[in-house]
Amino acid sequence: MKFTCLGKDLELAIEHVVVAGWTGRNVSAVQHHIDELAELGVAPPSTIPLYYRVSSSALTQSTTIEVLGEESSGEVEPLLIKDGETLYLGLGSDHTDRKLEAASVAASKQICAKPVAPELWPFEEVSDHLDSLVLRCSILEDGEWTIYQQGNLSAIRPIVELIKGAALPDHAAMLCGTLGAIGGVRPAGQYQLELEDPILSRSIALSYDVKTLPEIS
Repeated sequence: MKFTCLGKDLELAIEHVVVAGWTGRNVSAVQHHIDELAELGVAPPSTIPLYYRVSSSALTQSTTIEVLGEESSGEVEPLLIKDGETLYLGLGSDHTDRKLEAASVAASKQICAKPVAPELWPFEEVSDHLDSLVLRCSILEDGEWTIYQQGNLSAIRPIVELIKGAALPDHAAMLCGTLGAIGGVRPAGQYQLELEDPILSRSIALSYDVKTLPEIS
């Protein structure tokens, strides 16, 4: 995939993609969410956190993705890319089929494309202030942009810990977990996402539209 990093063009071979789930740093809050989902029929994770594998072709830089049915939604997440010994940090969306999630979380992750921003930062430039970075996601709702998710990376387990837990190989990308949805998880047709670095006064932006395909039986 083609990216830019500090104005330099990069072409990175991504052969493995991991989606880290249940990565909240507040363990009691994670358990509360597990209990909520259990009431909806979603099986609890076998371990916390849990590392789902999806195909490398799931990553996309397209500004439009196609999904089946009306029950999918995006999640703003930090994106880590390991290219040999070099680590990069970026931004992505773990778009997920919520209807399928009740039957199989792993399948719900695999079935949807994962939009990622074309810009990356060297991980070493942010490693000393990761908890200060801010994630935001807005959705177009009733004709107006509404804040859907917002918070610091301090709400997510340390990324270095996630790298070790996933045993991340070279030429791999990992979506590192997300924040709670303000007003509850729900579908939307348009997304605007941002990763802000208030220390170095910069941000990475990502926006995409969702095209819904009809469910035919």
